[in-house]
Amino acid sequence: MIVAGFGFRSGATLAALQDALARAGGPDGVTHLATLAAKAAGLRPLAQMLELPLVALEPDGLRGIPTLTRSERVQALFGTGSVAEAAALAVAGPGARLRGSRAVSSDGTATAAIAEGAE
Repeated sequence: MIVAGFGFRSGATLAALQDALARAGGPDGVTHLATLAAKAAGLRPLAQMLELPLVALEPDGLRGIPTLTRSERVQALFGTGSVAEAAALAVAGPGARLRGSRAVSSDGTATAAIAEGAE
């Protein structure tokens, strides 16, 4: 399983989400998209466009997941350093690894990270 995890601000556009994913390595091989449940509606257009399932996670599902990136604000809110990285890792499953740290869209409204499951 290869999961693209996303964190984004309210009002992030489809173009910003696409840009963040492209900067993280692109959609090739990605099998699932993941984000916080509260943000899932904003990611749905990308999931539909890519014809990929969208996994919506509760904040507690991200708490304590170690990430390559550490945002103090995200750490305080969600108990992890990066929503995008933690979402990707959580859905990819035990033993998953990130392909790299999160990538930020050019307009700064969206982040994406890709994790590969240990399968």
